[in-house]
Amino acid sequence: MAASELLRHPSSPSGETIRVTPRQAGWEHLHFAARRMKDGETWELQTGEHEYGIVVLGGLCTARSSGGSWDSIGHRRDVFHGMPYALYLPRHSELELQARSDNLHLAYAWCRADQDHPARLIRPEEVPVEIRGGGNATRQINGIMPPGFACQRLVCVEVYTPSGNWSSYPPHKHDQHRVSETGELLEADLEEVYFYQLDRPEGYAIQRVYTADGRLDQTLLAR
Repeated sequence: MAASELLRHPSSPSGETIRVTPRQAGWEHLHFAARRMKDGETWELQTGEHEYGIVVLGGLCTARSSGGSWDSIGHRRDVFHGMPYALYLPRHSELELQARSDNLHLAYAWCRADQDHPARLIRPEEVPVEIRGGGNATRQINGIMPPGFACQRLVCVEVYTPSGNWSSYPPHKHDQHRVSETGELLEADLEEVYFYQLDRPEGYAIQRVYTADGRLDQTLLAR
């Protein structure tokens, strides 16, 4: 079976482990990457014309930026042991981030922006938690940068799906911008990356991606 262009695996165990660009994905705005760092290692970043959302998946770090400085960012071992810390950086920012543990794991997304919003550290106690669905479609949503967050284009959440449960149910789509006659938003046109983390080495996830006309219909196994 040919490898799917929709499913990408980490290319390296350290440094930048994975990257998705708009050109690779066939869309317009969203970039995504993940990075692993050891204690004392430094990552320097210039955001240019992009806004960034950086989530500490596990480990501890410090950050110095043109918009602020923060110490002791992160406290959980991994995504299964606590709520997240995250950092929002606007365009035209400089960042120097240093690992303060041997297992620092970051995920970050960025989009071109033409608006300015303040740099901000998002702490665990500031992240709203929502339980969606029911039965075997129950899951927990941690709204790190939910709709309405003070940025231009980014939305970022963590979704915890118990073993054997379905997530993103019922099936849905967001490839059109649709509003009702009264102005209510019915569907948002969004570009989306799922970055899977599994709490057991034998774990896996199944995701189906399809279009109404059948031109795209793929069932993917992430492990």
